[in-house]
Amino acid sequence: MTAVRRAAALLVAALVLVAGAAQAHAAGYRYWSFWERDGGRWTYATEGPSTARPDDGAVQGFRFAVSEDSADASRPRGTADFATICAGTPAKPGTKRVALVLDFGTAADAPSGETPPAGRTACARVSPDATTAEALAATAKPLRYDTNALLCAIAGYPRKGCGEQVSADGSAKQGKQEKKASDGGPSLGLPIGVGVVALLAGAAVWQARRRRNV
Repeated sequence: MTAVRRAAALLVAALVLVAGAAQAHAAGYRYWSFWERDGGRWTYATEGPSTARPDDGAVQGFRFAVSEDSADASRPRGTADFATICAGTPAKPGTKRVALVLDFGTAADAPSGETPPAGRTACARVSPDATTAEALAATAKPLRYDTNALLCAIAGYPRKGCGEQVSADGSAKQGKQEKKASDGGPSLGLPIGVGVVALLAGAAVWQARRRRNV
């Protein structure tokens, strides 16, 4: 094999490593995402349910799924109309009503050994200053949070796990807050792979020059 062919083979091998790292990074995290209904569409909430204080008549949604970040997160499915969801919950002085859409996701996103419940809606009647988390607690117990106040389970689903990273083969790794510095942040594998490419490319060039000078 000539030096040029050997160099090409080394570069191809390095690129395969990089592609594998990128694929592992793209697998994402398994968690409950929080959404707000803005007119006829869902928008990713800009704050967590423990601090958001929706107005009377608001529609809020939660979706359990695997996603990389907010840019590719799956939106809640199903009915999202306040009048329909809260039709059986009349207004009451000194309270507000918040419509909730709970989407437990698909079997493909479920943790191993668990089956997602059917999606449902609920109308929470809470105090005027209540947060979304309080509205959720009034209608979808039991809730589960981790030590960092990350919402882990709604209505007991899933039974375990909390924002864990999911690899390309579906296996879970560490938690979302432990491994992910920010939405869309690069994984360690990608820069390492790029470094391998640069190292092997340099070695290939050096070897080719050495053979020409022999």
